[in-house]
Amino acid sequence: MHIRRRRGWEIPESAATPEAVYLSRREALGAGIGAGAALLASPLLATPAAAQRVSDMPDPSADLYPAKRNDAYALDRPVTPEARSSTLNNYYEFSYGKNVAPSMTRFQRRPWTVKVDGLVEKPFEIGIDDLLKKVSLEERLYRHRCVEAWSMAVPWTGFPMADLVALAAPMASAKYIQMESFVDPKVAPNQRDFRYPWPYVEGLTLEEARNELAFLVTGIYGKPAPNQFGAPLRIALPWKYGFKSAKGIVRFTFTDKQPVSFWEAVQASEYGFWANVNPKVAHPRWSQASEEDIATGNRRPTLLYNGYGEQVAGLYKGLETQKIWY
Repeated sequence: MHIRRRRGWEIPESAATPEAVYLSRREALGAGIGAGAALLASPLLATPAAAQRVSDMPDPSADLYPAKRNDAYALDRPVTPEARSSTLNNYYEFSYGKNVAPSMTRFQRRPWTVKVDGLVEKPFEIGIDDLLKKVSLEERLYRHRCVEAWSMAVPWTGFPMADLVALAAPMASAKYIQMESFVDPKVAPNQRDFRYPWPYVEGLTLEEARNELAFLVTGIYGKPAPNQFGAPLRIALPWKYGFKSAKGIVRFTFTDKQPVSFWEAVQASEYGFWANVNPKVAHPRWSQASEEDIATGNRRPTLLYNGYGEQVAGLYKGLETQKIWY
């Protein structure tokens, strides 16, 4: 008899949201999008102000959603309602508050070009829609833990970062990947703020990038990701604090030097390169022992590696002398 050992962070299928309920919600969303497109097409609304809302333009990849769910990535808690998760986002390029979407009306997700360079066999640039033709999208349920001690649980759609690494064909000397977000102060006004070292930069070791959990995200809740979630391309690293999950990525550089991440450059004593979730290591200004579920307001104990230790703990063996949590 084959006995399957359930991972510590998985739940029984019976505890998941019924598929009929989830799909009916997607259909309702699709109807709303269609109605919105019809209104935008109306000549009565073709005003300069409406034309400026380029974020309302339909996403050309919409037909790729919803993607098939990969049931290997389940949750131990309910999915956070979109109405809540979509109004609590950190995206300093646009707003220092949490409700970012109203500040993103001029943000354009197309055209969008991704550059791959550095220590690779052949550097290249590729449009986001051409990149999507080279990968297979899937949906994964992930926990997300912010360094600010709040958490949510969401259904990301995307593809393993390992697939991008394979496309890049890095040289043997490559040890890290530096991710760089877009720069366009015309649509992201806070990029004029000289206090911050734009563009937003993050980095991973090549081993971390190839880990099964590292996930390049293009969608959420069964549709292309709304802008405030980092469309059209971001990364999800569920075992790390959320600031490691760069949004609006336009460049991946393979390098033999450890990148200096955005928040590390701002305040290295509080935000370091590794940023692995650890309840026993406090942020210099607050505890990380517990977290607030943004859907319920309830607090729960924080889990080491956000509960994904089985998949990632081996990445950090031999690094005990390093400050790998911040």
